[in-house]
Amino acid sequence: MARLFLDANVLFSAAYRSDTGLLKLSKLREVVLCSSRYALEEARINLNHEVQRNRLVRLVGNVQLFDAGKHELPEGVSLPEKDVPILLAAIEARATHLLTGDLRHFGSYFGKRVEGILVLPLGEYLRRYRD
Repeated sequence: MARLFLDANVLFSAAYRSDTGLLKLSKLREVVLCSSRYALEEARINLNHEVQRNRLVRLVGNVQLFDAGKHELPEGVSLPEKDVPILLAAIEARATHLLTGDLRHFGSYFGKRVEGILVLPLGEYLRRYRD
């Protein structure tokens, strides 16, 4: 069973537009969607319209939420302070994948495993793992 951790920008995109890849994820078999309260709040505060915020609430109804554990960043991993809670929450969630569109901060980890978590953009995950 895949445990997919959704970064704030994936949640934001799903709430911003109703036709995003997150809807496709929710239809995949043997997938558990995870995120964090931190990511959810980051997505929420960046949405400008109430209809988008309401869509976000509906979308995360079946998403398991985790908080960053008391871990330290794995050796050799360098992230800006604002992204550290994302990776730590993914570790806490025992995620198999971290799905993010954050090329600037996570791009050097795309296609690589960090603490056993494969970091990918959402579109790449969907291309690789369609049912």
